[in-house]
Amino acid sequence: MDADADLLRTSGLRVTTPRLAVLRATESMPHATADDIVTALTAELPTTSHQAVYGVLAALTGVGLVRRIEPAGSPARYERRTGDNHHHIVCTLCGAIEDVDCAVGHSPCLTPSDAHGFAVTTAEVTYWGICERCAAAERDDAGADAPDAGASADAPDAPRVP
Repeated sequence: MDADADLLRTSGLRVTTPRLAVLRATESMPHATADDIVTALTAELPTTSHQAVYGVLAALTGVGLVRRIEPAGSPARYERRTGDNHHHIVCTLCGAIEDVDCAVGHSPCLTPSDAHGFAVTTAEVTYWGICERCAAAERDDAGADAPDAGASADAPDAPRVP
């Protein structure tokens, strides 16, 4: 039997081709946008609309099979990793997103200084930084911008090096 079909059934959802395809897409493309998923499904389901994908994502998110994350300045993204209260790190240059396990202990893994009477069940943390690929590209760009070793410091266009 198909594990994804079983997941749909045990979650109370009908097994449909679009639901199975979206589950596969979110498994193979963590942190994908709805547009990414539509593009990925084009070969398998060429007539699938954006609206249909949004409907499937809403249903899957509603039963907890898919998690929706919304990093600031980014469209909503979807992932299959659910139920473990993990966090994310986002590259400020290219928007790449990676999972980060809980910082401390078990869910919610962070405790607010004042919960204001709330029973805290989840903590969402987004770390921001520069990914390895972008950092390497910046180093490469900086190296390309370095003055030519043979250039004269007296030349009018030569950059001044302190």
